[in-house]
Amino acid sequence: MRSKVGSEAGTGSAPAPDTPHSPTAPRPTRGLLPLLLLGNSAMYALYVGVAGILLALQIEAIDPAEKVANLGLVAGISAIFATVFNPVAGALSDRSGRRNPWILAGGLLAVPVMLLLGSVHTILLVTIAWCLGQAVMNVYQAAIISVVPDRVPLASRGKASAAVGLGLPIGSTIGALVGAAYSDDYRTGYLVFGAIVAVTSVVFTSLAREERMPAKAPLPVKAQIAAFGSALRDHDFRWAFIGRALLVLGYFAVSGFQLYILKDHTDLPAGLSAEEAVAVLMPVNSVAMVVSTVLGGWLSDRYDRRKLFVGASAALAAGALLIPALSSSWTAMLAFSVVNGLGFGCYMAVDTALVTMVLPAAEDAARDMGVLNVANAGPQIVAPFVASAVVSIGGGYTPLFLVAAVLSVLGALAVRPIRSVR
Repeated sequence: MRSKVGSEAGTGSAPAPDTPHSPTAPRPTRGLLPLLLLGNSAMYALYVGVAGILLALQIEAIDPAEKVANLGLVAGISAIFATVFNPVAGALSDRSGRRNPWILAGGLLAVPVMLLLGSVHTILLVTIAWCLGQAVMNVYQAAIISVVPDRVPLASRGKASAAVGLGLPIGSTIGALVGAAYSDDYRTGYLVFGAIVAVTSVVFTSLAREERMPAKAPLPVKAQIAAFGSALRDHDFRWAFIGRALLVLGYFAVSGFQLYILKDHTDLPAGLSAEEAVAVLMPVNSVAMVVSTVLGGWLSDRYDRRKLFVGASAALAAGALLIPALSSSWTAMLAFSVVNGLGFGCYMAVDTALVTMVLPAAEDAARDMGVLNVANAGPQIVAPFVASAVVSIGGGYTPLFLVAAVLSVLGALAVRPIRSVR
């Protein structure tokens, strides 16, 4: 799946004149904010329910003995595919000057692709089918994340960003609940998630009016590579990039294997299945993340301290990872879910603000935020391979928690060299 922690920047296209950038731009479609919440919630529901639950169950059913290595392989390859395909999908909608047709096409195609995914019985075919799933969902995602800069005036961007951001905890909770409900029949579960995205795409494109935007010319590949190198030559931006990459790597190394952790590491109460446990943990984590996102952003503004909150929240995430490493109890997993949500939510909120303050040049802000997105997407490619290797070599999940904790500590320390922000 594409980044759960920020795919909002950059589709590999040069910016074009954008009427919503003016505070006096026309109001967006009435009801656009609820539609953005709906559209993003449906997307994250599929990502969490499919990648986090149903795909893991399907892989386990095919080859129980090698499930960890196989899940790492499927997740890693599909993440590479998504990272490559996302800017392609974004460039397609940029060139057309339209978003709605791509949202609708991606949403409707989710149904046959999910049907295909549920009907295959080998790891190779699961990998191919899930890569196709990533393709259609990235067509949908690349278009829907561009709706805010396309259609929302600057004065309303904060509320629009909040609506988009709330899609993650709400969608994650829905995905976990639906995934758990269909854990005994993952084929039907796949179709349900495909239908959720398809219906949402129809509702969104029917109700959200759209005016054709000026077509945007794609940025040449050489220029994109040069931009990447130029941004990372800046001292403060480079350290912000490194810190984000380390923390995201640690976070996804664990979260991608949550179902197997609950099955093979955690002592669950009698009568509680691993799938039901995911459905409990996800809402708990989401609520903690929402609370810390709002509170962390407010406190960092109030005290004008970004490095302090970024470092402290990364350290808190590291401490959270020690809880299940030291105890395999269900209570420990609940505590981990709460503390990890608090740490990660605060980190993402404040670190995003910090990054905007260390951008090398204001005129290249959009380009450099696109470079930062590599620190979000890149570790998600590496995380499944790292996690499966650590579990296989270490003989269990305790070493995985410890490695992820070390990565989070390093992420916390990476903000110390930043000079231009307190």
